[in-house]
Amino acid sequence: MKAFSLSAIKLTKYLFFTGKGGVGKTSVACATAVGLADQGKKILLISTDPASNLQDVFNQPLNGHGSEIQDVPGLTVVNLNPEEAAAEYRERVIGPYRGALPESVIRNMEEQLSGSCTVEIAAFNEFSDFITDKKKQAEFDHIIFDTAPTGHTLRMLQLPSAWSTFINESTHGASCLGQLSGLEERKEVYKQAVATLADEGMTSLVLVSRPEESALREAARTSVELQLLGINNQLLVVNGVLQVADGSDPVARQMYERQQAALSGMPDVLGTFSIYSVPLRSYNLSDVRNVRRMLHDDSLLEGLARVSVAGEKSLDDLINDLYVSGKRVVFTMGKGGVGKTTLATRIALGLNERGVKVHLTTTDPANHLNYDLAIEAGVTVSRIDEVEVLEDYKNEVRAKASTAISPEDMEYIEEDLRSPCTQEIAVFKAFAEIVDRADSEVVVIDTAPTGHTLLLLDATESYHREVQRTQGDSSETVRNLLPRLRNERETEVVIVTLPEATPVYEAERLQQDLRRAGIHNKWWIVNSCLSLTSTNDSFLQAKARNELGWIERVKELSGGNTALVEWTNECVL
Repeated sequence: MKAFSLSAIKLTKYLFFTGKGGVGKTSVACATAVGLADQGKKILLISTDPASNLQDVFNQPLNGHGSEIQDVPGLTVVNLNPEEAAAEYRERVIGPYRGALPESVIRNMEEQLSGSCTVEIAAFNEFSDFITDKKKQAEFDHIIFDTAPTGHTLRMLQLPSAWSTFINESTHGASCLGQLSGLEERKEVYKQAVATLADEGMTSLVLVSRPEESALREAARTSVELQLLGINNQLLVVNGVLQVADGSDPVARQMYERQQAALSGMPDVLGTFSIYSVPLRSYNLSDVRNVRRMLHDDSLLEGLARVSVAGEKSLDDLINDLYVSGKRVVFTMGKGGVGKTTLATRIALGLNERGVKVHLTTTDPANHLNYDLAIEAGVTVSRIDEVEVLEDYKNEVRAKASTAISPEDMEYIEEDLRSPCTQEIAVFKAFAEIVDRADSEVVVIDTAPTGHTLLLLDATESYHREVQRTQGDSSETVRNLLPRLRNERETEVVIVTLPEATPVYEAERLQQDLRRAGIHNKWWIVNSCLSLTSTNDSFLQAKARNELGWIERVKELSGGNTALVEWTNECVL
């Protein structure tokens, strides 16, 4: 891999940075923007991160219209707030119906427009104006977007036929297509924006990843989605690569070897693009000075005391609490790559050691070694074949929809079936049947429907439509699931995160989502803490010091119910 530098890449008018949460796309985008501005270029940086901390990085207030950065002449930053944009967008769609439709229908509409798809489309609705603005195109040498729309969102915005007519008349119960309501007048703007994205002479799309198996798989999936839309002007930046391993320090050596194994085994599709690396840095990218350094150097501060974390709650404390309180259903929730699969297995084994009859289930086909250990220990294990149940679900929806709508409008259905909401709904019935086993054994589940999906299914009209789509009628297991999940005496949702900015912000949004659904959450786990290891490597000790602020933040969010788990050489799943 070549080192990522401004002289190494093709600098098109538009640069889009995309990648899963926590890979460092904001940091790489900021370093690119500041570096180009320092070269005398006029740069516009647009962020759509709902948890953006750019006002802290640049040490000044920011807004959604554009602020010139005092410490970086030539740089203007636009800090779009997609949550606010989504709220305004939601009200614009629903407002005309308030007072005209029953309150239950309004609540259903609000939930339809509360998912991640709405936030992303609202954000695209905002920054599409920047892509198509000829004045800004002439004013700035480069326009940089931090957080690009996913392939799913772009495909939805490209769908043919009459949006408003279809959406208003459709009764098939689409989980994401409601997000398109009221966008008819924007079709031409979106068409132009997507065309600009696909123009290799105008746009480069930067996939940002980490040297980890899960992050590289996600980058490959995103790459394929975008290629299907004709967006082939991609390059890959692997952020956070440990440069040199201290052979005498086992933690440093294991981290280096694990990263190298992930890089050597990266999906083939990523090898078709130029690949660049950014070194792992010991410092936080929390101010302009460090952003300027990111692509160039790392200097450690000498003489700092060794960081040590002691007296914190552990995974054993969490398991003891689950045991003593008699929980019957335990979910580990969190974004991909934070370790919820591995931790669900450890929780199941811990309860089993305390004499509890435990059933462990997952939709993740990996981590077979831990499942073997669980089975040997007497834990029963089941796997929900997500591909199989999803395909069965899709076929049922297609069969019902094809009798009621035109072949052209089937494209709406097909796009809806590719959405994250559909995937969750497809496994909903399987989860319901597994949770029903909690009458006779404790059930530990490492993946769960989000609060949004549960509310979507619980909303009166939407619920019955979705039940019809999956199984024809409302079975007792499906009817019982949500009340059971809301019963805090029976159910515990454990939120899993990492001691870093983006995973903590995303976990905080998950907590809010669960609260909206009326689902109790007491415990959090901060996984992969370097601050719990015995590393003597000065570089990793500097990283460990930077974890402490995020650990404190999680302790505040959990009311002190935070279990810390040490970094290990296990693949984080």
